[in-house]
Amino acid sequence: MHSVYSYIILAALVTYLIRVLPLVLWRKEIKSSFVNSFLYYVPYACLAAMTFPAILTATESLISGLVGFLVAGFLAFRRKSMVVVALWACIAVFIVERLLPFF
Repeated sequence: MHSVYSYIILAALVTYLIRVLPLVLWRKEIKSSFVNSFLYYVPYACLAAMTFPAILTATESLISGLVGFLVAGFLAFRRKSMVVVALWACIAVFIVERLLPFF
C-alpha cells in the first residue's frame, strides 16, 4: 500500500524534473522569435487559466462575477492602476449582488 508521502515525493520529483531538464538539455540561446514569444506569454496564459474560473465562482452569482470581470477588463484595458481596477471590480460586484434579488 502506498503512503501519502510517496505520492508527495513523486509529485515533487516530477515537478523538479520538468523545470530542470530544459535547463540541462538546452544550453544555447533561443533564436526563434516564435519560440521566444511563446515562452514569453506562457505565464500569462497559465495565470489567466487559473484565475478566470475563480473569478466567476467566487461570488454568489455568475452574473456578478462576470460583471466584475468585465469592469476589471475594461479598466485594465484603459491602463488604470491595479488598485483602481481591483477597487472598481469589487464595487461592481457589490452593487450587482445587492441588485440581483430585485430581478
